[in-house]
Amino acid sequence: MTDDDSPLTDGPHPLLDPPVEVPVAVLGAGAMGAGIAQVAAQAGHPVVLVDAQAGAADSALDGLRRTFRKLVDKGKVTEADARATLSRITPLTTSDMTTVPAVRLVVEAVVEHLDIKRAIFRQLEQTQGPQTVLASNTSSLSIDDLVGEATTGHDAALHGGTSPAMTHPGRVLGLHFFNPPPLMRLVEVITARTSDTAVLDAASELVRRWGKVPVRCTSTPGFIVNRVARPFYGEAQRMAAEGLADPATLDLALRDAGFRMGPFELTDLIGQDVNLAVGESVWRQTGEDPRYAPTDWQRRLVREGRLGRKSGQGVFTYADGAAVDAAPDERRAAELVGGPLRTDPVARTLAMLVNEGVDLVHRGEATAEDVDTAMTLGTNYPRGPFGWLEQIGAETVRAQLTELDGMYPGGRYRPSEAL
Repeated sequence: MTDDDSPLTDGPHPLLDPPVEVPVAVLGAGAMGAGIAQVAAQAGHPVVLVDAQAGAADSALDGLRRTFRKLVDKGKVTEADARATLSRITPLTTSDMTTVPAVRLVVEAVVEHLDIKRAIFRQLEQTQGPQTVLASNTSSLSIDDLVGEATTGHDAALHGGTSPAMTHPGRVLGLHFFNPPPLMRLVEVITARTSDTAVLDAASELVRRWGKVPVRCTSTPGFIVNRVARPFYGEAQRMAAEGLADPATLDLALRDAGFRMGPFELTDLIGQDVNLAVGESVWRQTGEDPRYAPTDWQRRLVREGRLGRKSGQGVFTYADGAAVDAAPDERRAAELVGGPLRTDPVARTLAMLVNEGVDLVHRGEATAEDVDTAMTLGTNYPRGPFGWLEQIGAETVRAQLTELDGMYPGGRYRPSEAL
């Protein structure tokens, strides 16, 4: 086997040497794909922006032109830098990923559907050399499932009942950017069981050169951010469903505790359907662990089409982008915090966030430092789970979870063995 054919070579990884000339392909020209393409192009890489829908990649490039016009007008980039960045992005319309030009890095950012992603990656490995790093921007799907053999699903059916494992799985990993990619600093670098250490190191260094902060995580359901964050939404929804307080008042209590947004206004911003879909994915991938069970309260919102700001109504009703019925009871919000645990949204939420972070590290899926970094950069929390653990104390958190488990038996509030 020659050096050109081998996925591993001596010296700097092909992804890093030289950094500004490494060609990149981004698959999917939606908001995430276009944003990732912008980040790579601004870092000096020639980028092919690919989409199967006719005109989508060209429209995304037009959108980036408008974005850069605004940045130039605001003095945030020069006209020359804007022109240079845009000149590096080439739109391509194709549904056949074997026609994507040879590059050193592919970042897939298409719809969150495992069968679709599996089919794309198996097309890519037919024509992209084994040194090409293949990354998925998935927010919650398993990289192990992406690269491994499958006997169920559409892709398996197309292959006569068994979809094959990838030929060079060591070059496959997750690179989970956060929205919007040009502004959000965090990138979760997700390792499958077969991911090569040199590939993970090179990808981490590359995104660091792009001005991002990489954190490492195994291919656990939801990775760091989307797994640890589940209680932030779930506790508030359960309290509202029980009638313990109204959503606006619960939002205020959590904002007063240092969170930039409350859980209800945040899920309305994200989209109730999007937030629910991630929650459902994590729940299913954990064997329907009660810790992650989505609420019927949120399912009802989605069923009724109350998706948040984008539909004009979610938890709250919106006019001109602003909620018109989100007035909190300030006195009630102050009474809740520091009161009985059952009605204290801050104590309940923090205990559950700490429990998730501690358990993730206990399972060996990430480091404590990376968990705290991910949660502060990826969700803008005032501190990470281990920062709160130091402040609250393990004994107090364990006692709070035990009390909640007694009030609401079933396993959701079971304390981590590491507490």
